[in-house]
Amino acid sequence: MASDVVDILRKKREKVTDYRIEVSDQSTSFTAGTVFRDCPECPQMVVLPAGSFMMGSSPAERTWAASHGASAGSVADEAPQHAVSLPSFAVGRSDVTRAEWAVFARETGLAANDGCGKYSFKWDKEPDRTWQHPGFEQTDQDPVVCVSWHEARAYAAWLNGKLRAKDGPYRLPSESEWEYAARAGTTTRFWWGDEDDRAAALAWFKDNSGGKTHPAGTKIANAFGLYDMAGNVWQWTGDCYAENYAHAPADGSAASSDGCMRVDRGGSWLFPAWLLRPATRERNPPDFRDAIMGFRLARSVR
Repeated sequence: MASDVVDILRKKREKVTDYRIEVSDQSTSFTAGTVFRDCPECPQMVVLPAGSFMMGSSPAERTWAASHGASAGSVADEAPQHAVSLPSFAVGRSDVTRAEWAVFARETGLAANDGCGKYSFKWDKEPDRTWQHPGFEQTDQDPVVCVSWHEARAYAAWLNGKLRAKDGPYRLPSESEWEYAARAGTTTRFWWGDEDDRAAALAWFKDNSGGKTHPAGTKIANAFGLYDMAGNVWQWTGDCYAENYAHAPADGSAASSDGCMRVDRGGSWLFPAWLLRPATRERNPPDFRDAIMGFRLARSVR
């Protein structure tokens, strides 16, 4: 049954995705669907088309979530739904991996930090946990975890330095960019449809992860060619957390200021299926590190 679901979704994705995927280095052509890498150490990026979408969840979706493990209060921050229009931009084909992070750590001499949490139910850091030793075995292609918001931004700045760009193109995605990328043109509760019964075939989460991360690309990509937009690890965004979308930007930019909680998206290997929805929001302090938290980058292409 699971393999049948994957085949159906793969065919559906191929039908929706009518632009070509061409891997190239140091791309100067930002056609939607192009996959490129700016430097040997840089992550693969996918160019997304400009577009508009409805960000957030409907009352019906929030009711569904509340009946599948959420509470009405925990999903109230997904409203009100609002239209967002975005220019073309690029986003990481997958989360930043341990191998990619290791180059950054080695070249920058990343100092030992004050530890990493076992899970985000508490904001406690255990000093013996690090991105190298998060508490479970990982491969080089697993998403890096135990990375704070500040450290993720430092990684983007390091890449921009390699490109000799003063105002470099690499950054954390805004919340709206992240949700647009995760939805990949869909309007359903999940990128694959309205029900969570397909989740085990399409995402790493509490029921099938075995209590750890998994290598990027072991579940099929969404219609934009992006892996693990649902599950595996939560992903930092550039935004400050707000309790609702009453004053949210409508142009794809990040709502940001100093001293705020930062938004993370996507669900993880530790959390249940209802949190795999593109509309799901979480927030944590910017110095928070945890074994369920990673990130992917966005890149301006204008």
